[in-house]
Amino acid sequence: MPDNNCQKIKLLKIIEMLRQDSDEQHPLSTGAICKRLEAMHISCDRRTLAKDMETLNKQGYEVMSTVEGHSKAYYVADRSFSVPELKILLDAVQAASFITDDKTKELIEKIAALGGSHQAEILKGHIVRFNTRKHSNKAIYYNVGYLEEALETKRKASFCYFDLNEKSERVYRKDKERYIVDPVALVFHEDNYYLMCYSPKYEDTVNYRVDRMDTVAVESEPICEEAALQATDVATYTEQAFKMYNGEKADVLLQFDQSLIGTIFDKFGEGTQMMRVNESLLVTTIKVQISPTFWGWVFQFGNKMKILSPDSVIEEYQALAVAVLNSLNYNLHEL
Repeated sequence: MPDNNCQKIKLLKIIEMLRQDSDEQHPLSTGAICKRLEAMHISCDRRTLAKDMETLNKQGYEVMSTVEGHSKAYYVADRSFSVPELKILLDAVQAASFITDDKTKELIEKIAALGGSHQAEILKGHIVRFNTRKHSNKAIYYNVGYLEEALETKRKASFCYFDLNEKSERVYRKDKERYIVDPVALVFHEDNYYLMCYSPKYEDTVNYRVDRMDTVAVESEPICEEAALQATDVATYTEQAFKMYNGEKADVLLQFDQSLIGTIFDKFGEGTQMMRVNESLLVTTIKVQISPTFWGWVFQFGNKMKILSPDSVIEEYQALAVAVLNSLNYNLHEL
């Protein structure tokens, strides 16, 4: 490449190397920068480099300088993400079950690189690899892309949907007949991506796990009017949904031990209104969907949580408790 053409990309290469290989603790000396540029067949000397740095600062790149020995050294301190922010992103990727092992490694490399080469090694060295439940469906990234396109263009989406058997083999629902749905939103909830759709059959929203989809496609037909209306109120629906399980919505009055205050806030938000009954008990009204997951959540607290209303929910809860005890051949005379 002719030298004059290389000079045109000189500033680009300088800021590129500073972002990648410098920080406040690791500035690049004038000599080191000139040597790297020469290796790219870009001529540079100490005098012109100082002018280049001045030009970069005038353009808002905030190149800092310090003195090392008898010459200047340069570094970029201001980055798009701080080290704590990158750490949070890395932990989130590592913890997310829907991200496969291979994709996790790839994303960790990309995110860590945003902090520069020196911070990248530190960040990768401090990752706690605690999630061993990674999913195996590598098509999820393509699925998300197609579903985003369907949402953006307000068109129907189609896919085959499967469960896993005891051998982790795919068992397709409806004999692998394609689902054609009216997408409303993509929702990330507790380690999984869900596609929220409007169902004309149920006249309500239904949810599908994106990692359980196969051969996702965008259809030419537009979504129905009801789906378009649902899309304007996604936040309200996700607040009402309980762990993405569908069921009858209800306002449930709960009585619970004060040791569960934090648990209630974690599940329903710190704005949840509570009222104290006595020194150890409180009550709150929550909006949930009555579903197997709701029952499981309540059951885990034993006698520390009690449903006070409505009566229909109490009766269903009691029936479930009796069924569980019956299955264990317990003595039910006291019930």
